[in-house]
Amino acid sequence: MVRKMLIDHDDSNDVTQEVFIKIHRAIDRFREDAQLYTWIYRIATNECLSFLKKKKRRFFLPLEDVNKELSNKIDASPEMDGDEIQKKLQKALLTLPDKQRLVFNMKYFEDMTYEQMSEVTDTSVGALKASFHHATKKIEEFLTAH
Repeated sequence: MVRKMLIDHDDSNDVTQEVFIKIHRAIDRFREDAQLYTWIYRIATNECLSFLKKKKRRFFLPLEDVNKELSNKIDASPEMDGDEIQKKLQKALLTLPDKQRLVFNMKYFEDMTYEQMSEVTDTSVGALKASFHHATKKIEEFLTAH
């Protein structure tokens, strides 16, 4: 999930390391009212969204420039395997707002239910369904245009 959100291999490794550090520091506060998987996924999700927000602010880049940079990494990265269709889908995902991209990744790639996604993101099922619908429409438009 981290890799799909951040694209860049080094950034993904850094954020994943931060996730495990946070888990290690907070494991004694895990309340067991949710599944461990959900708790860890929520930490990873929050770290990804925070990282992307910081990256955009740190470089004072408009969203389009960050997405262009990540799109170039899809083409250049030896770690990014897949055929042209898969690369085109990844580029389409970069056109989405971060939260829509997250919802799409959770539903499409992780095959999570809306209820599981709701637990992870602390968002209503209705809002998640709307985000997924908007994301799929934007992806469809991108793929048709390119």
